[in-house]
Amino acid sequence: MSSAALSEFALISRYLARPASGRADIVVDNGDDCAVIAPTPGHQLAISVDTSVVDVHFPAAAPPAAIGHRALAVALSDLAAMGARARWCTLALTLPETDPDWLAALGEGFHALAERCGCALIGGDVTRGTLSLGVTVHGELPAGSALTRAGARVGDWIAVTGYPGRAAEGLARWQQGERDLAHPLLDAYLRPQPRLAAGEALRGLASAAIDVSDGLLGDLGHLLRASNVGAQLDLAALPLATPLRATLDADQVQRRVLAGGDDYELLVTLPPAQLERAQQQLAALYLPLTPIGRIVAGEGIGGLPEAFAGLDGWDHFAERRA
Repeated sequence: MSSAALSEFALISRYLARPASGRADIVVDNGDDCAVIAPTPGHQLAISVDTSVVDVHFPAAAPPAAIGHRALAVALSDLAAMGARARWCTLALTLPETDPDWLAALGEGFHALAERCGCALIGGDVTRGTLSLGVTVHGELPAGSALTRAGARVGDWIAVTGYPGRAAEGLARWQQGERDLAHPLLDAYLRPQPRLAAGEALRGLASAAIDVSDGLLGDLGHLLRASNVGAQLDLAALPLATPLRATLDADQVQRRVLAGGDDYELLVTLPPAQLERAQQQLAALYLPLTPIGRIVAGEGIGGLPEAFAGLDGWDHFAERRA
C-alpha cells in the first residue's frame, strides 16, 4: 500500500493516536490543531527533541517495533539526564511508503514504552520521504531542581549507571549478521532503556549529569567543559558486562565501554557525602551505580593509556552509524 492510499489523518488515527485515558493534565488531546496541557503547579518543564534517521541511527532492517521503541527511548533519555519525569511527547514521522503491518508494529513499540513511562503521545505529523522519526518529549520536575551538565565540583565522584559498551557491541554484532533479537547485546542496541527512575532518584544528590549517547568519554568531555573542570578516571573500576568479557579481549572491552555510544546510561558526578546514598537509591531500582573516577582541577581526562587518548564520542557528521 502506498502512502497515498491513506491520508495523513487516517494514518495518525489508525496507527499512532491513543486516547490519554482521561488524564487531567491533558486538557485537549491529539486530534485538534494543538494539544493543551496543564503542567503541575510548582513544577518546571523539561523539553527535548531527537531525530532518528534510517541507516544513521537505526538499521533499515531493524524490526519496526524496535524502531518505534528506540526513537522514543533516546529522546526520553534526555529527560532522565535532567531528573525530569516524562509526561508528554509528539512524533513527526516521515515514511517512504505505508505498510500497514509495519506501521502497526512501529506504533506498538512506541506506545508500549510510552505507556510504561507515563508519557502520553499528544500530537503528531506524518509526511512522505526518507524514513525518520522526530520525537519531542516534555517532562516535569520541581522548580529549581533540574540536573545539568554544569554542576560538577573538584573532589566529586564520577559514576555511571548500568554497563556501558553493550549497545556498541550489539551494533557490531548486527553489522556482522547477528539477528537473534533476544541476544542481550542486540537488545541493548535496538531497545535501550531510558533511566528515568534513576534520574529522578539522583535529583538532589548528583551535582551534574548527562546521558551517555555518543560514548562515555565524549559525553564526559561535554560535562567537564560545561563545569569547567577535569577528570581522573580509574579504568580498572569500569563496569564490564559479562557478554563483553566473555567474547572480547580487555582492550576491546575498554574501547566499547569508553567510546561505543548508544548506551543511554546516566553519567553523573556526586559529592563524596552523597555517593553511598545514591548507590542505595539505585540499588532499590536494581540498577548498579559504579564510581569510575574523580573530578579534578584543570581540564581534560586523565588516567587514559596513550593508545586511548584519541578516543572520543560519535560525531553525526564524521561517520555513518547503523
